[in-house]
Amino acid sequence: MKNRKILTVIGLSSLVILGACSSGTTQDSSHENHSTNTTVSEASTSTSVETSIASSEMMHHHDSGEIPPGMKEAENPKYPVGTHVTLTATHMPGMENAQATIVGAYDTTIYEVSYQPTNGGAEVKNHKWVVQEELEDSEEVASAGDTVVLEAEHMEGMKGANATVDEAIQGTVYVVDYEPADGGEMMMNHMWVTEAEITE
Repeated sequence: MKNRKILTVIGLSSLVILGACSSGTTQDSSHENHSTNTTVSEASTSTSVETSIASSEMMHHHDSGEIPPGMKEAENPKYPVGTHVTLTATHMPGMENAQATIVGAYDTTIYEVSYQPTNGGAEVKNHKWVVQEELEDSEEVASAGDTVVLEAEHMEGMKGANATVDEAIQGTVYVVDYEPADGGEMMMNHMWVTEAEITE
């Protein structure tokens, strides 16, 4: 009887020890899985952030506010300097429905262009906008289908690039400061926005 009690105690102790080991192994395994998932998630987030940064760097226009030489201020613009407006343009992230202030208005020829960046980047299609004074031959007014050389420096690889004119518009072009509707950083001296891309 005494031997049977000892065997029972040893048996129960073994079960408790085995149970504890088993539980520990499961927990470690679960922790490893959690770590792996976290790493994958972090890597995914990191890639997503890097892609977002690369995208925004490509789209971020220079905000120096330096107007190309020879531009003529509009005498009677629909939206005078200082006017608070809402943008309807969609050529920059967060631009549509953004609140903006007009900081410049100029009468010129406005172009939508497609071009191959000089830095070897992917072709930029339907870039809005480049003005007459930002073309290498700023005297010659171009038409849709014409090839021009860009002097604009809105984005990396733009200056000196050969471009095809997609559309040419005679009218008033605006420089605006705006707060992106998607919560991004305030954009100062954005060049350019047309009258058709603005509402009061």
